[in-house]
Amino acid sequence: MNKDIDAIKELVKKLNQAAKAYYLEDNEIMSNYEYDQLYDELLTLENKTGFVLSHSPTQKVGYEVLSNLPKEKHDSVMLSLDKTKDAVFLQSWIKDQRGILSWKLDGLTIVLTYENGLLVKAVTRGNGVIGEVITNNARVFKNIPMRIAYKNRLILRGEAVIKYSDFNKINEQLPEEEKYKNPRNLCSGSVRQLNNEITAKRNIHFFAFQLVQAVGVDLNDSKIKQLEWIHQLGFEVVEYKVVNKENIAEQIETFSKEIVDNDFGSDGLVLTYDSIEYSNNLGATSKFPKHSIAFKWKDEIKETTLIKIEWSASRTGLINPIAIFEPIELEGTTVSRASVHNLSILEDLELGIGDIIEVYKANMIIPQIADNLTRSNNISIPKECPICGEAADFRQISQVKSLYCTNAGCAAKKIKSYAHFVSRDAMNIEGMSEATLEKFVNGGLIKTLGDIYRLNNHEQSIVQMEGFGERSYQKIMKSIEKSRKVYLPNFIYALGISNVGLSNAKNLCRSLNNNIDEILKVETEKLLAIEGFGGIIAISIVEFFRDENNIEVIKDLMKFISFIDEEINGYNQILEGKVFVITGSLIKYENRKALKDQIEALGGKVTGSVTGKTDYLINNDVGSTSSKNKTALQLGVSIINEEDFEKLTN
Repeated sequence: MNKDIDAIKELVKKLNQAAKAYYLEDNEIMSNYEYDQLYDELLTLENKTGFVLSHSPTQKVGYEVLSNLPKEKHDSVMLSLDKTKDAVFLQSWIKDQRGILSWKLDGLTIVLTYENGLLVKAVTRGNGVIGEVITNNARVFKNIPMRIAYKNRLILRGEAVIKYSDFNKINEQLPEEEKYKNPRNLCSGSVRQLNNEITAKRNIHFFAFQLVQAVGVDLNDSKIKQLEWIHQLGFEVVEYKVVNKENIAEQIETFSKEIVDNDFGSDGLVLTYDSIEYSNNLGATSKFPKHSIAFKWKDEIKETTLIKIEWSASRTGLINPIAIFEPIELEGTTVSRASVHNLSILEDLELGIGDIIEVYKANMIIPQIADNLTRSNNISIPKECPICGEAADFRQISQVKSLYCTNAGCAAKKIKSYAHFVSRDAMNIEGMSEATLEKFVNGGLIKTLGDIYRLNNHEQSIVQMEGFGERSYQKIMKSIEKSRKVYLPNFIYALGISNVGLSNAKNLCRSLNNNIDEILKVETEKLLAIEGFGGIIAISIVEFFRDENNIEVIKDLMKFISFIDEEINGYNQILEGKVFVITGSLIKYENRKALKDQIEALGGKVTGSVTGKTDYLINNDVGSTSSKNKTALQLGVSIINEEDFEKLTN
């Protein structure tokens, strides 16, 4: 059976690769005859074994959009695990028992139920008592079988994760400010989508770690036997090692070395007793089961030597210091650089070449300098931009000292500015990566923003560029054409005005009746009257529209684009004047940004903290004892969930 299931997985992989190459990349990697032969072989094996993967080419996945995710109480409470960072303690914990040591995967725990060989239900862990039903989404996970050979009722638990390789591919397609923080956050949001087409694109994998129920199966009182049986059914199980008190220290060390090659997030290990009877007799405390314990890796902070400071210019002219240090291994990857963000942080750390610094990973993802043990403070601040060589200037805003390039024509500014202009929340021109824009700039095809809309005059030049072809050219042209109609706030945001994000752009346009002429002539006093606009934002906007070069760029762009009437949105400003704060996990909305956009589209405002001016705190856990909930209760601010918000806006 296992050989047949392995063959099915390999055939699915081959056929999907061939289909992707043929339909998306215009590249035929196997003949139609060979494809048909493999397809028939796959179909035969699926019928023979009763094992069918959700992404098998024999399955036509029908995507579905739900109005909400129903909640369901678990048959038994899913408790959290007690934790330790002491490997020696685990030797005494396991006693004379045999145990299973496995990865503690950093994802979202899911409970799957099969009946008559078919997946009928998938539920998240939730708060351990009540979870969300995500069956619609689980059906499009990459490796969950839709059909299995076992026909009785089967319930198992596992972890849904997004691999680092897939996470990095997703982030590569996003502008810097929209990149996801870590795979776990992305996985959590993806698993709980209302539209499972979005879930399908995120390549979520499921790794089983516990059999809950399998009617009529005798597995000899062994969790190891259970995992082996689950694997034989076709499920991927979490990697584990069989341990006892003699070899557990050695196996922990083995796991720690494997972190380097892991393609998934893990924040430690789980140790559980193999004997089911022994585990059941132990019972549980009010918080933790006694049959398992989590081993957490200690926070990884390592010392290294600072080699140099590099200076990186952005689209706004900001020149950021980047610390380059001797490579070190952190959280399973090699790191050798970390952003220092601004001159104030550089000075606070008193950095100097050759200093011994301590480095860690914020959120286990982003390298940061924790401390400087030497503090020689010998870094020279450049007087010129590292890209164009023109003068660099100091600026201090809100107690933060930064360095800026003064040259409006700086190449770094241009490419970064163009990349911002085409980004998703701006003009949303797909296929125009920073690398692509750099090729167009270096080839002399783009000298101003308006030249993006004149690229159709350079078809032959683009088609002949390395990495391009007629197909790539047509895709970019189609995306450019689509961007010609845009909402005014997105256009204003696309211009790259310092201190003006999409939220401020929406407030600006709404306050000035979505009138581009009024916006171009707006005075400081009128801007200061807009709620949330202070002096810094007002000055940035006025100075930008007083610059004749910027006005010329806008006039040039207006030859190619038109603005979509705000009325087409179909939104009434029913939340005008209302201030919201969002906290906790969301169910109906993909992420907080999606909910924030909805509030702003209806005229409301979203802030980061609860104050006396806040009208509503949106938190699905209305009974939470979080600091924001406590503050809201103290100030008499209404605490509502997403369902209440929907009622408020209908």
